[in-house]
Amino acid sequence: MRTFASLAVFALASATTLATNPDLCVPRCPATAQAKFTTQIPSGAACPQTNVDLCYTNTSLNLVFTALGETNFYFNPNQTTNGDIWEYEVMEAFIYKGANDPQTYFEYEVNPNNVTYNAFVYNPSRVRTAGAPFDHAFITDPFGDGFAVNTVLDKPNNKWTSRSTIPLALFNGENPRGTTWRMNFFRTIVGPDTFPNQQLCGWKNTGLASFHITPAFGIVQFV
Repeated sequence: MRTFASLAVFALASATTLATNPDLCVPRCPATAQAKFTTQIPSGAACPQTNVDLCYTNTSLNLVFTALGETNFYFNPNQTTNGDIWEYEVMEAFIYKGANDPQTYFEYEVNPNNVTYNAFVYNPSRVRTAGAPFDHAFITDPFGDGFAVNTVLDKPNNKWTSRSTIPLALFNGENPRGTTWRMNFFRTIVGPDTFPNQQLCGWKNTGLASFHITPAFGIVQFV
């Protein structure tokens, strides 16, 4: 009994630490906070800069992804919503409402063709252990559910930008001020000469050539 009590106190202390030491404080729109990254996963080598600007309303999380230093703008034009767009070039957000290392979280991706991938991920090992369960539950009608996305390619300036709106009701997260979330952001870079070998770039280094490592998720506070 004493052991369980100690574990409970430790868990409470850990949650409090997470909530009071955020990596990013996200404000109410129109103000924004920015997550910026320039390194590859897991090596830490240089990667073209990627910016993710975030803000919230009472009902939505708004994300603006900006991929700089882009040369390929590479996608498969035959792929549609929830296709395997992650095989090519995408920007991604992994999102969980709460302070823990999640076992279930939302994976959102967008490619240069304005196609999105929208799914809840079931990853009970938290690190995608070989042989452990790993599954997806797709959002099959994202636009009917209140998602929005607008992607613009700026080839002369070697960048592409995607503005996305994700409904907070997806997380039972309406009016989120004061809540703590866990997130990570990623970008894949590949071209016709290097496909299928991608550069994997990310905000918080997962330490492996995998994005699905939830202890690495950053701590995000809505303020």
